[in-house]
Amino acid sequence: MITLITIGKIKEKYITEGIEDYLKRLSKYTKIELIELEDESFDKTKTLKKEAEKILKRLNKKSYIITLEIEGKELSSIELSNLIDNSINNYTDITFIIGGSYGLDDSIKELSNYKLSFSKMTFPHQLFRLLFLEQLYRSFKILNNEQYHK
Repeated sequence: MITLITIGKIKEKYITEGIEDYLKRLSKYTKIELIELEDESFDKTKTLKKEAEKILKRLNKKSYIITLEIEGKELSSIELSNLIDNSINNYTDITFIIGGSYGLDDSIKELSNYKLSFSKMTFPHQLFRLLFLEQLYRSFKILNNEQYHK
């Protein structure tokens, strides 16, 4: 099972439709749960702490935890599929965590088994969620030796 914990609600219809499409596509390969937690709007430190509290309440600490962080390791699509394959083979659950506009609190980063970065660039977290799900879908296509556009 894969769980995706995210901060912030998606407001744009076109992004929501894309996310729903990839969740449907992924359901062919794995059980997937998307947990959207409300973002906070305090100063950076208080916001990160409050969002961390919400994440911790929903986090299965027995899961293999992968945090999405700008400081994490960048992988190719094939390397990401290998990471997912190895994680699935060693854990019953994988949890990916995408923070809000300030990122993730250090308390969440410390729980991470793997710190993953998609790029040194900064993306809107709503749009990133869609990009992430596309790459997750691509990973399962790779793992199943199925054709997918390049």
